[in-house]
Amino acid sequence: MSNNITFHDQSVSLEQREAHNGHKSAVLWFTGLSGSGKSSLAMALQHELFEKNYQVTVLDGDNVRHGLNAGLGFTAEDRIENLRRVSEVSKLFAESGFIALTSFISPYEQERLNARKIVEPLSFYEIYVEVDLAVAEERDPKGLYKKARAGEIKNFTGLDAPYEAPVNPDLLIKNQGQDIEAGVAQLMTFLKEKGIIPN
Repeated sequence: MSNNITFHDQSVSLEQREAHNGHKSAVLWFTGLSGSGKSSLAMALQHELFEKNYQVTVLDGDNVRHGLNAGLGFTAEDRIENLRRVSEVSKLFAESGFIALTSFISPYEQERLNARKIVEPLSFYEIYVEVDLAVAEERDPKGLYKKARAGEIKNFTGLDAPYEAPVNPDLLIKNQGQDIEAGVAQLMTFLKEKGIIPN
């Protein structure tokens, strides 16, 4: 890192932004197996919050790799860097008064702890979208499990690479026996309980 850079404080404080927006900022970090419903829940929650005039955005794993992280592959080092960058971007959104919803498998506990450390002391909540592997594989919306089973994808999370499920997530969503509306309702209740949005 160059020594010839200076950090500039914003001319508008986070408190001013939150008062203007009518809600607090936060990062909701959705984690779970591929096919668990992370992105679907994040997108549905975004729509619900947007309809209520809240400042909200979604950072999705695939979308980020089309732009910000287009140069990164899937080595262990690149995966760590991918999540580091996403953590920094989600922090920027939170500092701007947004509710940032991130949807990334982020299979390792240490990666999620690193994300929390980057974002805090701003509000960071780990949302574990839980489904059985068999359910995720049956859904297989992108055909990735099928490719992994055929040997076309190596080190696929849940099959030949581990997923370290959160032991104590801020919110657990059991997403194999309920519809998306129920998950969104659970998330809205959580945001109200945490004081992020008004009751």
